[in-house]
Amino acid sequence: MHEPPADPHGDALPPGVPQTRAAQIRAGLGDSLGVGIGIFPLGIALGVLVVQAGLPWWLSPALAIGVFAGSVELLLVGMLAAATPLVTIAVTVFAVNFRHVFYALSFPVQRVRRGLPRAYSTYAMVDEAYATYVLMPPEKLSSARIVSGQLAMQAYWVGGGLVGVAIAAALPAPIEGFEFALVALFIVMTLDALRSRREVPSAVLAGLAVTVALVAFPGQALLAALLIFTAALGVRYVITRGAERA
Repeated sequence: MHEPPADPHGDALPPGVPQTRAAQIRAGLGDSLGVGIGIFPLGIALGVLVVQAGLPWWLSPALAIGVFAGSVELLLVGMLAAATPLVTIAVTVFAVNFRHVFYALSFPVQRVRRGLPRAYSTYAMVDEAYATYVLMPPEKLSSARIVSGQLAMQAYWVGGGLVGVAIAAALPAPIEGFEFALVALFIVMTLDALRSRREVPSAVLAGLAVTVALVAFPGQALLAALLIFTAALGVRYVITRGAERA
């Protein structure tokens, strides 16, 4: 029987995967192009927000490299500028990014070489990378393709942030209302989710959570709203599963 060529790192390449390392890297870079169109402008928004918030310019690439979690980095800029307590920042980031824990259950990380490549792939498992590779046929995936794609996605984010810093530094005055970029992002994501009537109850629960938090915990409204919403989603899940089994 004809055996598929071996990966340079020792893994067997299944049929359908580009058979050279250079071809795998090119495929990964191609995978990232569509994602980069969305990530790069968000990176620019991050860079501009960092400068307009009065924070050091290097915070933009530092967040894009050290955190690399998408929307939460835009959220962090406002929290850092407002000198939010560290505990509140930690809990908020945990609540916003908790969904990433479940990504590993279906992300094809087993196709990534063990060691540093797999560690990086797990770290860089952002929404865009998950959406790109979880739906791709496993036989088309290789370690070099996945890792190079994720590296390119992060490069778009870092590069966009640096461009944003340069733009903000060149502007004669701050752009009024630019901090609304994060709010606008979440509004678009919410409207997209509401296209499915199944998610309407979640939107209602989110609205109720924010209302309760603003009334009961005005000083820590964001953190309280996240915790209340998480608890409400847990209750909804239990009720929904019970109804399905009945």
